[in-house]
Amino acid sequence: MEANSTNTHTEEEKKDKKNLKMKSSKKQNTSKSDETTAQIAELEAKVAELTDKNLRLQAEFDNFRKRTLNEKMELIKNGGEDVLKSLLPMMDNFERAQASTSKAESVEAVKEGIDLIYNGFAEYLQKKGIKVMEAQGQVFDTDYHEALTKIPAPDESLKGKVVDVIEKGYTFNDKVIRFAKVVVGE
Repeated sequence: MEANSTNTHTEEEKKDKKNLKMKSSKKQNTSKSDETTAQIAELEAKVAELTDKNLRLQAEFDNFRKRTLNEKMELIKNGGEDVLKSLLPMMDNFERAQASTSKAESVEAVKEGIDLIYNGFAEYLQKKGIKVMEAQGQVFDTDYHEALTKIPAPDESLKGKVVDVIEKGYTFNDKVIRFAKVVVGE
């Protein structure tokens, strides 16, 4: 019987050890499960936070894009306003000149008035950065001149040069905005 009692005792010990292992493993599984759940909750919170940040950035960028488009449209719409306002006094001068031509007794007075208006307009253009290109007598250059015709050069020194300017050329901040229309000697 002693052997039987030892066997029972050993079996009970084995059962106890198994139960302890199971309890221990359950505790470990529970703690691992708790850790995993906590990690999942933490990651979900991070995902929610990043999603919110992303949405806010997208909305902010969309607002920036719309605001920039509106500003560009406003600039395009009203960009020339300053130039046009500056031209109004010259328009007034032309109107005064028209009114005075009917009353003018001498052509000289009308010429003088037109010269004053022309000089004022030329000065305005120069202040805005527009310059007249000198073409007369210059070597013909396709970067600045547009040849309308070629004629025999009146002088040997005028071959390949501008003999006559039909229409003046203009530059704006050193960029050609209108080519000089010229006659070239050959």
